[in-house]
Amino acid sequence: MSKMKIGIQLPKQARDQTVEKRFSLELEALAPIADIVEIRADDAAEFAAGVQDMDAIITSWGLRIDAQVIDALKNCVVIGVGSVGVDMVDIDAATAAGIVVTNVPDVFIEEVADHAMMLLLDLARRTPTMVRMAKEGEWYPARPILSKVPRLLGQTLGLYAFGNVARCTARRAAAFGMRVIAHDPYVSELEITGAGVEPVSFPELLERSDYLSVHAPHNEETDHAFNAEAFAQMQESAVIINTARGPIIDEAALINALQAGAIAGAGLDVLEQEPVALDNPLLAMENVVITPHVASATTRMRPETRRRVGREVALVLRGRWPMSCVNPTVLPRVELERWQPYPMSRGPNR
Repeated sequence: MSKMKIGIQLPKQARDQTVEKRFSLELEALAPIADIVEIRADDAAEFAAGVQDMDAIITSWGLRIDAQVIDALKNCVVIGVGSVGVDMVDIDAATAAGIVVTNVPDVFIEEVADHAMMLLLDLARRTPTMVRMAKEGEWYPARPILSKVPRLLGQTLGLYAFGNVARCTARRAAAFGMRVIAHDPYVSELEITGAGVEPVSFPELLERSDYLSVHAPHNEETDHAFNAEAFAQMQESAVIINTARGPIIDEAALINALQAGAIAGAGLDVLEQEPVALDNPLLAMENVVITPHVASATTRMRPETRRRVGREVALVLRGRWPMSCVNPTVLPRVELERWQPYPMSRGPNR
């Protein structure tokens, strides 16, 4: 029986390397059942032409898998996304075509929570200002600045969404003695309170948060959720942190709010435009900390993400439900079998 085929987009100028070497981690789970086919393409039309006969697609940061690509697919049953966010795939088009979309929601949650807390601490302790003053020899004037800053103990951290990363961030904040509140209409109040966090409405989240950390996916509902109206409801001393997706925050509104003193600062690992334009006013603000979309990056992140996306795609190609399905409404329409996990010491591979 011939193996199935999995298409992965590569830029035309990508360096030559054997498939077995380039995709060795994905192939740990996929090699027995499928071959990976490199699709050299620099735009959606080229990718659509090359991927027509694939049984699956794996993607992360390449070309967007849009309706044009999905309409061209003849045999594809699964699109495996090697990240938490899936905004590089047209989920509605995939669902309409009966294609399962998987992601990797739980590989690097601890890293992103660490990064969110780092941004919070940098802004709480005025790290950019303190570093500048130390370099410029302003040693003694620094202390009076921090003498006006309230300690974290007793401050309120607000969480926008209460998924995996938000829960990890809540545990870290609690260790600093912070009160934690969260808004997530898709998580029950019992689940939120069970984690020691107070559930609140969105207006209450804006009004009460001393620090507000964004952890939602980007979609139609969350796009520009933090706009001029939202910033107007926040405290002037409040700080916003974003390690989720850039477009959740209306960047122009954020710049205006910071310049007007409507809020006190921002810690951003993600922006509406990436890479950030070098003339972006946010880069020149000392009350803003920007990092280049690296919150998830550690030695473990990339290898484990690649292994996990290979396992997810392999499950579907073997006729099983994936561990993480982004569009679960498609599952009853495709012939996939529920699987039961076996202990690693016995039983067949799941």
